[in-house]
Amino acid sequence: MTPPDQIEGAPHPRDTAEVFGQQQAETAFLETFAAGRLHHGWMLTGPKGIGKATLAWRIARFLLATPEQQDDGLFGAPPVPETLAIAPDHPVARRIAAGAEPGLKSITRSENEKTGRMRDVISVEDIRSLSGFFQLSAADGGRRVVIVDAADEMNTQAANALLKMLEEPPDRATILLIAHQPSRLLPTIRSRCRVLRLSPLSPDDMALALSQSGVEVGAQTDALSELSGGSVGAAVQLSLQDGLKTYADLVRLVSSLPQFDRGLALKMAEAAAARGAEAQRDLLFRLLDLLMARLARTGASGAPPAIEAAPGEAETLMRLAPTPAAGRAWAAIAQETSARARHGVAVNLDPAALVLDTLIKISQTRAA
Repeated sequence: MTPPDQIEGAPHPRDTAEVFGQQQAETAFLETFAAGRLHHGWMLTGPKGIGKATLAWRIARFLLATPEQQDDGLFGAPPVPETLAIAPDHPVARRIAAGAEPGLKSITRSENEKTGRMRDVISVEDIRSLSGFFQLSAADGGRRVVIVDAADEMNTQAANALLKMLEEPPDRATILLIAHQPSRLLPTIRSRCRVLRLSPLSPDDMALALSQSGVEVGAQTDALSELSGGSVGAAVQLSLQDGLKTYADLVRLVSSLPQFDRGLALKMAEAAAARGAEAQRDLLFRLLDLLMARLARTGASGAPPAIEAAPGEAETLMRLAPTPAAGRAWAAIAQETSARARHGVAVNLDPAALVLDTLIKISQTRAA
């Protein structure tokens, strides 16, 4: 089972050496460290999959491997670090890689011992386990680092327990909160953390990040970057699930509107309904939502996106959404079909019928 803090098909953030496209956040942390103003609580925010967890593990290695800045002594102060990078053969890096670093604890959703399944939330027991960690690790007098991934998955009791720790932080402890949706966190938690905002990756940074993840996409990098919104995590999933082909099929399907290619629609519905194809079905609906959002933006702006995510996409978008009114119509269609699809999944409708119904609804609405 893939751990909850790892994207399936990609290396664990603990084992990812570099963070691409986030130099501004890294520099902000280094400047605070060099100034001797290291805060006890940090919140790493931004869309899912852009490197927040990788940066958190990188910060943890740095903090545990780097001596605290001292006043000038007999031989002067040590040089200020210019990077968070720690050599992979450093003892701290080796212990972290082996999961044996006593000064580091990672909190994620845990397994429910009664059901054997992964919990949907980070529970209060997960957070309370930090008390024992702080007590045990206090003996050596060194730093202690906690990574909570993701903090916005905490339930109310867990959030309140963490808040108490942020209000009365243990000595020489740093708590790194990864938050995909920080608005879901208690305002009092947000107010007690310094924020590092990470940004979606550019196509060039995306290519580097995908290569590091072992995903070779060649000329498809720009399209993956466009469809993933600059999230390397989403790009990895798209690549592994052949998402570019699925999106190209959707563009081809709507390109013939108001005529409807029922054969292609049936083929897509059957693929999404195959045994074990729940992920493919969910991907199809996400890409369909994305296609209609790109249609809506094209109508609103009067121009298609700068980067085509499928062959012939720009021409199709302009033909189907030539005006702001058409863009608004596509936005309304997207809202309706997305709600219908979510309801259908929730009540376990036949996947093939659900997909086909959604595609037919789009064609009928467009033809009306």
